[in-house]
Amino acid sequence: MSNRINQLFERKKENIFSVYFTAGYPNLNDTVEIIQQLEKNGADLIEIGMPFSDPTADGPTIQRTSEIALQNGMNIKLLFEQLKGIRKSVSIPLVLMGYFNPVYQFGVEAFCKECVEIGIDGTILPDLPLDEFENDYKTIFEQNNLHNILLITPQTSEQRITQIDNASNGFIYMVSSSSTTGASKKVEDFHQDYFERVKNMKLKNPRLIGFGISDHATFKNACKYANGAIIGSAFVSSFRKEVKPADSISKFVKHMLTPV
Repeated sequence: MSNRINQLFERKKENIFSVYFTAGYPNLNDTVEIIQQLEKNGADLIEIGMPFSDPTADGPTIQRTSEIALQNGMNIKLLFEQLKGIRKSVSIPLVLMGYFNPVYQFGVEAFCKECVEIGIDGTILPDLPLDEFENDYKTIFEQNNLHNILLITPQTSEQRITQIDNASNGFIYMVSSSSTTGASKKVEDFHQDYFERVKNMKLKNPRLIGFGISDHATFKNACKYANGAIIGSAFVSSFRKEVKPADSISKFVKHMLTPV
């Protein structure tokens, strides 16, 4: 069975608009509505963040959303309960993103089975090393038609990028800079040479650029070098407790996809 991630990249080659948000933020039960509203407003792919108590790779914005989501009572078991039936109303690819420790505690095999039952298409687990994934878990993921998305950074060697490309089935997550996540960088701060170098490698997998995408200009700039871009911190920063997700999401997506 073809994975929805592959179907997306077969159908759409450029300007893919992927959005990250933290499950359980701003309110515990917002998860499903946020997903539905993102699809309705034009998102091509959604990364659902699994909050973790020690999110070392995340910038202050996403760390804060993670803290609030945990205080709200979010955990993997509850997230799976919330997502049951999501495929009755949502058809775009859904990816769970987070740290490996909670997945390991849940049980990798049990986690993958739950994902496939719900209709999750992939995972992004930045702290799970490639070698460990290939040796210990890749077979379990493949049996469940679940893509584990791997990351590269400006420091990743071409040899390692090739290795990651060979091990990947969905897309490659290109981290735009070596820092933590966040929407503070300007377009010109990005590693243009790194983008060019990876683009010229002619990898077999499509690429999405993440970290620092905050507005229409940074989104379009990233799309020159990859198949699309991922927006995270800027999106979760747009939430206000007193504003319904439906209203703020529609406004945010328009801001991202429409030239000023």
